[in-house]
Amino acid sequence: MAEYKTDLLIIGSGPAGYTAGIYAARAGINSLIVAGAQKGGQLTLSHEVENYPGFVEPLSGYDLMDRMQQQSSRQGVKVIDDEITEVDFFDHPFVCSSAGGNSFLSRAIIIATGASVRWLGLPSEQKYIGHGVSSCATCDGFFYKNKEVAVIGGGNSALEEALYLTNFVDKVYLIHRRHSFNAEHVLQKRLHENRKIIVIWNSVVDEVVGKEHPLEVTGVRVRNVKTDTIRHFDVSGIFVAIGHHPNTELFRHYLKMDSSGYLATKEDGCSTEIEGVYAAGDVCNPYRQAIIAAGCGAKAALEAIKFL
Repeated sequence: MAEYKTDLLIIGSGPAGYTAGIYAARAGINSLIVAGAQKGGQLTLSHEVENYPGFVEPLSGYDLMDRMQQQSSRQGVKVIDDEITEVDFFDHPFVCSSAGGNSFLSRAIIIATGASVRWLGLPSEQKYIGHGVSSCATCDGFFYKNKEVAVIGGGNSALEEALYLTNFVDKVYLIHRRHSFNAEHVLQKRLHENRKIIVIWNSVVDEVVGKEHPLEVTGVRVRNVKTDTIRHFDVSGIFVAIGHHPNTELFRHYLKMDSSGYLATKEDGCSTEIEGVYAAGDVCNPYRQAIIAAGCGAKAALEAIKFL
């Protein structure tokens, strides 16, 4: 347990958090990053990043975030492996407490806590999380070598997961509740050219099916939303990729949010209604793109620097 005093506290260590730290440090601001539950953020789960400017060859999300951390550390930013669990924005300097029992006092704060996986909400899904139900093909895909799996969703994440899984599995059922994808054209093209992927249109998951001893997934029940027809698919794994929700619950009593839980910031800026508190990245925009989060982090840092 320790007490830290800093000019700028950055909560979160994704592209927004690290970029904010780099900009603040280069301006001579004493800054500190509390990494959060998932160091590097959601991007660390991406198998391949090929649209981040400056990298001709694709690299993994983990490698990209590792480089950002190294760059921020080189600039003198201290990164602490801990998670903020309580904040007090009523007094100044602001006070935050962590899961590790540490206390943080700061003159300004940048919230860059990112977003988390959105699950289906089925009891059977929750039962088998970690036993055949996953949200990360990069993490768990190898375990399904030569097997059949299902991916749930129709956006970029779902198509990326399905395409990645074809490196290991024999077949991927891509289950989507509509009859068209909300994904980049290049991903749709790759998917349609891949014979290992079978798209199940206009369908939702009714139940995850599995065994008790040992606890493991054996199949999935799927309902057609137009005909109510039920189909069963024998699969060994299910990957949920239906989106994310912003990690903003911690700030609900202090900051304004929209109906989806994203933090509200002033027009064309990153400042919240509390002077000295800023938001950057996926907590305040739904784009979920590393380059946008990084740019937002830089912007938040410049505003915080001006405030300080």
